[in-house]
Amino acid sequence: MRLPIHFPLNIKAIAIDLDGTLLDTVPELTEAANRMLLEMDYAPVPQELLASYIGNGIDWLVKRALTGEMHATPDNALYEHALPIFHQHYAKLLLQSKPYDGVVEGLDALLAAGFRLACITNKMTRYTTPLLEGTGLLKYFEIVISGDTLSRKKPDPLPLLHTANFFGIAAGQLLMIGDSLTDTLAARAAGCPVFCVPYGYNHGESVETLDHDAIIADFSAALALIKNA
Repeated sequence: MRLPIHFPLNIKAIAIDLDGTLLDTVPELTEAANRMLLEMDYAPVPQELLASYIGNGIDWLVKRALTGEMHATPDNALYEHALPIFHQHYAKLLLQSKPYDGVVEGLDALLAAGFRLACITNKMTRYTTPLLEGTGLLKYFEIVISGDTLSRKKPDPLPLLHTANFFGIAAGQLLMIGDSLTDTLAARAAGCPVFCVPYGYNHGESVETLDHDAIIADFSAALALIKNA
């Protein structure tokens, strides 16, 4: 049984998710998925439904767009045909994504309070780096872990454990901030505390249902719940 959390938490570093936490990438991801479907003579899918498919990386977004189901796997030849079409369209739309309101101010506040920052995402490096650079957010992070940086990605704990090791701290001193089940599962498996933002994706479900330690309106709100260890 997990022991109850006592605030403020003793934290030395903070890992932050990308899609749905730092950046609103839904419009670009869903538009790329629908352009892919149209090019393949499939009917377009409402953005709200496509948004619920986001959270486990582009591979699963493409599979879900093709099948209309969360866990179904399309014919492999169909998937292999669709994936590069999606990438072609998404690359053209990528830099239209914007940070959520309060993100820049929140990151500034966390750095000013002395916290070291990491970005951990399931997005591929080929998109993560240009997105962070293009939105001016890359400068905030000492380390960026993308979905293809390590041998496993969230919800596996490896990215969080790797990040804690990079900072030279115990996993319990690394706070994860995310918006989805993928983030909370990874944090719990790694032994990290986890806060959720309520404005992200989480497959269309409320973060109230997740195993989190707190829900915060923005990153600045985390400061009242943590202290620099």
